[in-house]
Amino acid sequence: MPALPLDDAGPYVAAAYLVFLGLILVYVAIMATKLGRIEREITEITELVERRDREREAVPEEERV
Repeated sequence: MPALPLDDAGPYVAAAYLVFLGLILVYVAIMATKLGRIEREITEITELVERRDREREAVPEEERV
């Protein structure tokens, strides 16, 4: 025999599913925030590398040490 009759367990099962869904949504929101931050950092690094390459091209070969 179950601890609770199936008629009484329905609200608890629904509440458990809602809590689980809420945790999944929080996890997805955190991952989306981290992904956005990483994308911004990659863009910044790419811009720095491109700027460095342009500056190197502007300096003649003889002046480089």
